[in-house]
Amino acid sequence: MAERKATVTRNTLETQITASVNLDGTGVFKAETGVPFLEHMMEQISRHGLIDLDIQANGDTHIDDHHTVEDVGITLGQAFAQAVGDKKGIMRYGHAYCPLDEALSRVVVDFSGRPSLHMDVEFTRASIGKMDTQLFWEFFQGFVNHAGITLHIDNLKGFNAHHQAETIFKAFGRALRFALEIDARAADKMPSTKGVL
Repeated sequence: MAERKATVTRNTLETQITASVNLDGTGVFKAETGVPFLEHMMEQISRHGLIDLDIQANGDTHIDDHHTVEDVGITLGQAFAQAVGDKKGIMRYGHAYCPLDEALSRVVVDFSGRPSLHMDVEFTRASIGKMDTQLFWEFFQGFVNHAGITLHIDNLKGFNAHHQAETIFKAFGRALRFALEIDARAADKMPSTKGVL
């Protein structure tokens, strides 16, 4: 099987970002983004998805974290799309429920080729540390649009906003892991009746 790795660089007047992924990794993680809580969440994806991630970002965080968070999502989505290739043999669908104390989230992903985000999360605080909780939607929208996936995120319960976010990203990592696994029974087949995704 070909290596499922990719490195993507995105440079704009607002951000300069390089994201490297290895979908068949062991959860090795490295990041410098200028947004510490985002890095904490990216590590959840890496560790629980067993995906090696290296994200280096310089952005206009002196203004706001918005551009950096959104553009990390975009760049990471592009890297995933390149690394997964034609999707032949993948499980395609993945889902996970992850708890953290009182919080519980469910994430369902489909490498469908059709970008679609459905996020039902009511954060109990407007920010976690200095990160605006509205930016999680921006991250996921950027990722979904450029990875070409359908993504459903539901925070089922929780009153600690940090726990809410962490359960979402842990479940996202685990759902990605399942969706990207190679199906031993159909390793040479496209997981669609259309014959293409």
